[in-house]
Amino acid sequence: MTTTFLQRAILALGAAATLAGCGFHLRGSGGNYTLPFNALYVSLPESSPLAIDLKRNIRANGHTAVAARAADADGVIEVITNPEKTRTKSILSLNSNGRVREYLLSYNIVFRVTDKAGNELLAPTQITLGRPIEFKEDQLLAKEQEEALLYKDMQTDLVQQMMRRMAAIKPGAPAPAPTPSGVLPGVLGTQDATGSSTPAAPVIR
Repeated sequence: MTTTFLQRAILALGAAATLAGCGFHLRGSGGNYTLPFNALYVSLPESSPLAIDLKRNIRANGHTAVAARAADADGVIEVITNPEKTRTKSILSLNSNGRVREYLLSYNIVFRVTDKAGNELLAPTQITLGRPIEFKEDQLLAKEQEEALLYKDMQTDLVQQMMRRMAAIKPGAPAPAPTPSGVLPGVLGTQDATGSSTPAAPVIR
C-alpha cells in the first residue's frame, strides 16, 4: 500500500467524518418492489454506476433475473436520457457580495420499458431530482466529497423511483401516458399519469 493511497484514504475518511458531524447522511433503500418480469435487460454500459445499482435492486427483487441480451428478457429498460451524462450544477443563490452561496445539483433521467418485441409497456418517463449544496471556499475538499455523496444519494433515490414505476407495469395492458416530473430548489417530487403528486422527499443538506 503506497503512501499516496494512505493519504487519500485518510483524507476521504476525514471528509466523511466532517460530513457526518454536520448531520449529513444518505438515505437508505426505499424497500423491495415486486416486478412483473422474469428477466429484465438494462440498456446501459456494464460499467455504468447507475446500471450496477439498478441491476442490484432488480436482483434483490427475488424472482427477476438480469438478462445479458434484450432477446433473453421479457422486459427491456431503455434509457433515453442518461443522468450520468446530463447531470448539472447551477447557481442557486448569491451572497451580498455577489459570490455564489449555494449551488443546485440536478439529476435527470428519461426512460421507458418495452418487451423484447419492442412493444411499449411503460411510456417515456422523466424523473428529475435536485439537491442544494452550500459553497464555502474554506471547505473545498469537504464540499467536493459532499457533492459526490449527494449525486450518489440522487442515484439511489432515482433507482427506487424507477423500481416503483416498473412494479406498477401490467404486461398486456396499454402503456400509460408519459409521466414527467419537475424539480424546484430544495424540493423533490414527481407526478404520475393521473396528475396526483408523489410526496416530496426531504432534501438532505
